[in-house]
Amino acid sequence: MFGKTMMAAAIAASLAGAQARAETPGITSAEVKVGATFPFSGPASPLSNTGKGLIAYINSINDRGGINGRKINLITYDDAYSPPKTVEQTRKLIESDEVAFLFGPLGTPGIGATIKYVNAKKVPHLFVVSGVTKFTNFAEFPMTTTGLPSYDTEGRIYAKYITQARPDARIAILYQNDDLGKDFVNAFKGYLKGDFDKKVVASSYEVTEPTIDSHVVKLKSSGAEAFLVAGTPKFAAQAIKKADEVGWKPLFLINLVSSSVSSTIVPAGPEKAVGIVAATIFKDPGDNKWADDPGIKWYRDHFAKYLPGADIGDANYLFGTQQGQILEQVLKQCGDDLSRENIVKQSRSIRGLSLPTLVPGVTINTGLESSMAYTQLQLQRWTGSSWEQFGNVLSAEQE
Repeated sequence: MFGKTMMAAAIAASLAGAQARAETPGITSAEVKVGATFPFSGPASPLSNTGKGLIAYINSINDRGGINGRKINLITYDDAYSPPKTVEQTRKLIESDEVAFLFGPLGTPGIGATIKYVNAKKVPHLFVVSGVTKFTNFAEFPMTTTGLPSYDTEGRIYAKYITQARPDARIAILYQNDDLGKDFVNAFKGYLKGDFDKKVVASSYEVTEPTIDSHVVKLKSSGAEAFLVAGTPKFAAQAIKKADEVGWKPLFLINLVSSSVSSTIVPAGPEKAVGIVAATIFKDPGDNKWADDPGIKWYRDHFAKYLPGADIGDANYLFGTQQGQILEQVLKQCGDDLSRENIVKQSRSIRGLSLPTLVPGVTINTGLESSMAYTQLQLQRWTGSSWEQFGNVLSAEQE
């Protein structure tokens, strides 16, 4: 009798667990419904190729039969890098489309406008494509994990590099007037402390400005010998062109999200960008040194099949592919428990994940103390034809 009672209780518990999992919006026995917003139009549209890379990798997952028997149904909307549109489209994904979770929405302004709403709705908000430091605050945003190295980590690494390479240099910072740009300025303040006001001259721009030429001219006139552009590819390309045009040759740095060869370097002119320094986490598929690398060989084959006709030199596609691989890992770890609670738990339980296109030494580790996919960066310098990595892999802990 006791055995039958125990068995009945176990069956009841099992059914209750299955029912709870079945009640997660967007989950059926055949699919997992996931949502994201990208700037497919607007001033940051080159970054939307990250979304296209993610879509392509999910197509490859589905062609392989999905994960644990379920296909991924990714629903994406264009927010044009406009926060009001991001709010509208995010509400649509959660309330109309009833996605199980959001994965990899891109754009600091839009994420800033929606993060409180998404967390209040208790919807997993995974590996968002922004490095804004406040988004990594687990206590405030328990449903959110981030997919870019934090701008604070990146900014401190740049500040340290500049002060070592040019100890007495005056530093010019041209930054996007939002959380993205302000985080870089604050990172320099945190690193330089009392020397910040003496060493740094900063100028902000709006993403609605057609050109930032006047900012570059103004910063050159300050006498700065080091120059950081913290923004998006369109404006980084403009800054490279204008600095060359006015004959300004500082120690020139651009941020990770603006380091794509196709989105920034080519529009600026590869010869005008020689010597520019940026941080990275991934291998450049156009660099001959990776020609025989198994990871890049895999990526080239994948790209030819799932992104035919696209520009393999655009790092945004590669980053989107890596995002897809992180999504794959999270869902594999979830197994059959696709409750929102477990989805968030597994996104914070990734250990030592090494992807084929990451630079050697960079791995993905999340945990209770870190909601960031990446805390390591590698510096690289543009040679005129490719990015050349130098120095050691740097981490937040070293800062």
